[in-house]
Amino acid sequence: MMNEDFYLQILHKQQGIEAVPSNKVIAHWALNLMDLMYPERLAQHHSSVKEIQDEFIKLEITLTSIMNATTACRDCNNHLVAKAFFENIPIIFAALNTDISAILEGDPAAKSEFEIIRAYPGFYAICFYRIAHALWVAEVPLIPRILTEYAHSRTGIDIHPGAIIGTHLYIDHGTGVVIGETTIIGNYVKLYQGVTLGALSVDKTMVDTIRHPTIEDGVIIYSGATILGGDTIIGKNSVIGGNVWLTKSVAESSVVYHKAEIEVVKRKNKS
Repeated sequence: MMNEDFYLQILHKQQGIEAVPSNKVIAHWALNLMDLMYPERLAQHHSSVKEIQDEFIKLEITLTSIMNATTACRDCNNHLVAKAFFENIPIIFAALNTDISAILEGDPAAKSEFEIIRAYPGFYAICFYRIAHALWVAEVPLIPRILTEYAHSRTGIDIHPGAIIGTHLYIDHGTGVVIGETTIIGNYVKLYQGVTLGALSVDKTMVDTIRHPTIEDGVIIYSGATILGGDTIIGKNSVIGGNVWLTKSVAESSVVYHKAEIEVVKRKNKS
């Protein structure tokens, strides 16, 4: 039996915490938003514009409620922040549509937009990121991190909501992809599984500095590549090969690859 002091510590901690919705509830709000933008995710569809408008209004009210519960300030005009967020939904939707196009055009295994929306973990993670990033830009606390970490737990793709990502992002397979907070990614970028866009140092004093790399337009980064540092810029239309480790900038239209020493010998037959 554990010491009673331990139970008292837990009780006091619970008493000091306000009633904040669970991470699952917050993630469910984002999933409902995704379902509304992409009815391909659902078996049942709306029959009128009015029904769709009403659903958006419900989600706006829910977001306001979540923000009220997750911010210390109850008089911070959270309803205005939520309203502004939903006014920008067409911009988020347009960006997500470019991501679908990039996957459909870039992946020979992709047969349709429906398949991408329903089955591709890369698109799932990008959806959560683009929703979370819009909230991050609006300086909404906590919720953006909860959303991207939920997507991370479901897909293995870790995108910080503070990263700045252009249109037509293509994440193939995706497991193990890490995109840090101050990463900047241009348009038409392709990332494969195991890519890390990280920092050279995790020193807390670097909190307000650019710690992660900049990836310019049209770059392809193959599986297992690690690119680190806020001064590292990968020039546009470059190709970074698998398992490459980079901490220096690369000029545009470069090809960078890891030269492995592999020896193949003929196997001796057993007598």
